[in-house]
Amino acid sequence: MNNKFDALKDDDSGDHDQNEENSTQKDGEKEKTERDKSQSGSKRKAVVPGPAEHPLQYNYTFWYSRRTPGRPTSSQSYEQNIKQIGTFASVEQFWRFYSHMVRPGDLTGHSDFHLFKEGIKPMWEDDANKNGGKWIIRLRKGLASRCWENLILAMLGEQFMVGEEICGAVVSVRFQEDIISIWNKTASDQATTARIRDTLRRVLNLPPNTIMEYKTHTDSIKAWEEFHGLVNSSGR
Repeated sequence: MNNKFDALKDDDSGDHDQNEENSTQKDGEKEKTERDKSQSGSKRKAVVPGPAEHPLQYNYTFWYSRRTPGRPTSSQSYEQNIKQIGTFASVEQFWRFYSHMVRPGDLTGHSDFHLFKEGIKPMWEDDANKNGGKWIIRLRKGLASRCWENLILAMLGEQFMVGEEICGAVVSVRFQEDIISIWNKTASDQATTARIRDTLRRVLNLPPNTIMEYKTHTDSIKAWEEFHGLVNSSGR
């Protein structure tokens, strides 16, 4: 288990510089060995359920991000700003992380918690997300903690019954309201998105008049680019 409870701690598992190839085969083999060691050192140990623990169907990773409102962000700066808290593979490992984390209702400023399947980054451009979208629910202040807990427990418990479609969930704490969302892989699959919507209403016990919006990540990227005047730019 990756014990990174400090959500603001920099991830030190970045890329490592590679030495230039030497002319002799011996030096080349030595370099390869060193490079392999370097790369293996940057990979986290596989997370598995402990003895007698209750395994989840998928491993999941908690992430945290915080930024100054109004400050322009690029895809690169966003990726640098999002911090991995840790990965878990069992019910017991989840509760060990969750019990140490601040509840969304107690967060301040412009903060987000993300819970995604291991290997999927909480970014629109990730391969698992790029053809997908998300259901968005805007909450009045005071509801985020309860709704977030109900949402992630339903996700971990495979209550959405949509196969491998679920990618992850996000709770976004803002000044006037809080927002929760659940991301899925295939935005064009209307039967899947409808089932996710209906399950959300049930597990969150939402009033019938609750406004729920489905937004594709493609539309999110376009809206972001238009807002930042980057319509003709290749990057975010």
